[in-house]
Amino acid sequence: MPPKEPPRRRVPGPARPRNGASGSGRPGARPPARRPRPAPGSTTRRGTAPRSLRLGSPRPRLRLVSLGLTLVMLAFVARLLQVQAVDASAYAAKAEKNRYQEYTVAAERGEITDRNGVALATSVDAHNITADPKLFTPEESKAPDAPQQAAALLAPILGKDVDELVKKLSAPESRYTVLAYRQTPQVWKQIKDLKSVFAEKAYEDKLKGGPGANVLAGVLQVPTTKRVYPNGDLAAGILGFVSADGKGGGGLESQLNKELAGEDGKIRYAQAGGRRVPTAGGSEIPAVPGSDIELTIDRDIQWAAQKAISDQVAESKADRGYVIVQNTKTGELLAMANAPGYDPNDLSQATSAQLGNAALQDVYEPGSTSKVMSIAAVLEEGAATPGTHVTVPNRLHRGDRLFKDDVDHPTWYLTLNGVLAKSSNIGTILATGQLGKTQAESNQVLYDYLRKFGLGKKTGLGYPGESPGLLAHPKDWSTSQQYTIPFGQGLSINAVQAASVYSTVANGGVRVAPTLVRGTKGSDGRFTPAEAPEENRVVSEKTAKTLATMLESVVDDREGTGTKAAIPGYRVAGKTGTANRVDPERGVYKGYTASFAGFAPADNPQVTVYCAIQNPTKGSYFGGQICGPIYKKVMEFALKTLQTPPSGSEPPRLPVSFKPGE
Repeated sequence: MPPKEPPRRRVPGPARPRNGASGSGRPGARPPARRPRPAPGSTTRRGTAPRSLRLGSPRPRLRLVSLGLTLVMLAFVARLLQVQAVDASAYAAKAEKNRYQEYTVAAERGEITDRNGVALATSVDAHNITADPKLFTPEESKAPDAPQQAAALLAPILGKDVDELVKKLSAPESRYTVLAYRQTPQVWKQIKDLKSVFAEKAYEDKLKGGPGANVLAGVLQVPTTKRVYPNGDLAAGILGFVSADGKGGGGLESQLNKELAGEDGKIRYAQAGGRRVPTAGGSEIPAVPGSDIELTIDRDIQWAAQKAISDQVAESKADRGYVIVQNTKTGELLAMANAPGYDPNDLSQATSAQLGNAALQDVYEPGSTSKVMSIAAVLEEGAATPGTHVTVPNRLHRGDRLFKDDVDHPTWYLTLNGVLAKSSNIGTILATGQLGKTQAESNQVLYDYLRKFGLGKKTGLGYPGESPGLLAHPKDWSTSQQYTIPFGQGLSINAVQAASVYSTVANGGVRVAPTLVRGTKGSDGRFTPAEAPEENRVVSEKTAKTLATMLESVVDDREGTGTKAAIPGYRVAGKTGTANRVDPERGVYKGYTASFAGFAPADNPQVTVYCAIQNPTKGSYFGGQICGPIYKKVMEFALKTLQTPPSGSEPPRLPVSFKPGE
């Protein structure tokens, strides 16, 4: 219990006035103020006034507050100086990075056309589907799993893997990422429709007091172009393709990528919330379109060549085949067809072997089509004439081998013209043996002519992946090669090299380097022709004309091996070839290479056609049987397309054989 308060002592004082009288004795006067009582336990002298309470001075507190405010202001000033003076450029750069968006404007890729201006490769409008990863963070999107939701929606439209898209969308440190390159306008329309639906749902949700989540707000697009090939697989081996990043991935698209690509531009603009702010300024460097490339190829002749070789490869169940069509006078390639081919619009269906250009990249032993070079050397060196007698036994022993022709036969009594017409290996060995006093000298002379015809070196096209073939130096020829090389075994060529050999003969003995490009047309519309091809004389005009007449016997004479290549109304010069084929995987001879080469009209050559089929496994494998008809189809079509008039004279029909004793 609290201690009891001691009893108060009554202090005598003046008596209270009665009847409301004041202490002054006046009626209604205010009674005097009551003196405060002393606190319990305190003592006061009677008649002494109480002590007054004195407050402390406020100045120390004011000084302390002032000091604190001063320190705070100094901190603000120091930070302000750091931001606006010391680190101003760094902070400005960060602000620019966050506020301004910059992207590349792809230049429109130039067209590739045929010699008549028909588009073989062109570009159409497309969209790069992009995103701002920052807008997929929970803070910006109002959804905890925005990348996952967006990826699940976009993957089936873009044909991409969900995890791949999630990874790209989950990188908030970046403000720009490409989800898919070169999508069609239809794809972007699908995405736009989805964006509209989600934007509307987000708005309605926000009106109801929800977070208003929108997982597709950060999906954007950049206008670009997409490469298309209007003719599908036509000339795909020549054209190549364009990779996903817009660069040439093969063929002329790769070789001429710099000319075709042009120069990309750049656009820089301010953005907020994933949207462009038109009034905030920006900059633009316009793109410079690429140049158009005009080829020497004729689309119609290319189509005829490609159909003919594709049909025969399928019928023969062969590995592959090629057809080359060349202007004999200018060296321009009018067609370069490969089978099987591929569609550059859809590379997913193509194998790695199909993506190249086999007509320039495959090398193989040509066989008897190579004999034209051996006979050209014999004629040019004066070692024999078309009528020179050559006795051809059934077998011929040379070096460490016993040589034979493609068929067993009794002893043949052939002219040099007959050796070529009947494609005799033994006759060719005997003829080329006359090129020198010794076999070594003969080898060197033949080698020099083979080199002048373009063997063992690239054609001059500059095509990516082109092989120069194989032609060893004579000192490295084996014992058997000394005798097999004259009839086309033991050396390797590609299809364009083979065609060029016959164009050289047709052009009066002058080799004109093959060409594929006629010229370019820049963004200003001005056409710039390609440089003139290199020309070299290989044999004399007399030798070339003689050889052309001899080649007519292969097709026109009933004893010739190329009768299936005859074309009514035209004199045709040609040569068959059937060579043992080296299996590229096992490195041993397996199967055959069938071929046919020639030009027409023989009296006024305009067009060369060369055909080769690798490893035919069904039906005949002889060049005259399966490539002769292809030659005929393609040559007929080319002569009609180029409006070449028929021959005006009959072939001379040189003798093929002689009677012993004559």
